[in-house]
Amino acid sequence: MKHTLLTLCLLLGLLALAAKSGQITCSGSTTVLPIAQAAAEAFMDKYPEINISVRGGGSGVGIAALQNGTVQIANSSRPIKSKELSASKARGINPTAYAIANDGIAIVVHKNNPLKNLSVAQIREIYTGKIKNWSEVGGPNLPIVVISRDVASGTFEVFNEKALGGAKVVATAQLLASNNAVVTTVGTTPGGIGYAGLGYVTDQVRVVPVENVVPSEATVKSGTYKLSRKLYMYTNGVAKGDINKFIAFIQSDAGQAIVKAQGFISLK
Repeated sequence: MKHTLLTLCLLLGLLALAAKSGQITCSGSTTVLPIAQAAAEAFMDKYPEINISVRGGGSGVGIAALQNGTVQIANSSRPIKSKELSASKARGINPTAYAIANDGIAIVVHKNNPLKNLSVAQIREIYTGKIKNWSEVGGPNLPIVVISRDVASGTFEVFNEKALGGAKVVATAQLLASNNAVVTTVGTTPGGIGYAGLGYVTDQVRVVPVENVVPSEATVKSGTYKLSRKLYMYTNGVAKGDINKFIAFIQSDAGQAIVKAQGFISLK
């Protein structure tokens, strides 16, 4: 009887270990979300013994989950902050970055807005409330409706750094939880302005050149588009086993084809 119970316990332990090793959880950036979801589906088709769970929530949410040990991959549309890195190390977590794609933060307006260009300085003045009407920047005589991301967003963090120089967004701005929500709201708001990752841009809106440069594969990769960035996946230490296999797949030619299919820009 004891031998049978011992064998059963060992078997259950092995089954539990196998289930854990075949499960990958990731959460975070809504910008990275469509890439992660599409890549996970293709990866699981190739490796059906591995199950991948993907959730959004924002870059900050994903990094916090990695710190708490509730996910194995944190998706982020920005580099990790120094205070997040310190907090992680205090918990014995060593966040390690893997770039998975390039992106440009597109400035979008309503499709009927004929505006031809915005400078970084003009974007800053619009988002801080100094410029209130489109006529002040060569557009129609129409009040500007400022639409932004919430503070948990990596896209907000990069936009705040590169476009606003750390300035506070005007208190009347609408703060939305996802790229999709920003594009949809701008598309139904004649005076609206927003920003989103390239993969979320639709024909509901117009992309406005920044400093006379349109976000594209060439301008993002060269850095001539001012609001260019990389998208990341963070793991605890160097990725190993199934996690390494998944990230390597995204960085491979097949994975980068998925990046392009989702409207983003490949690493190479």
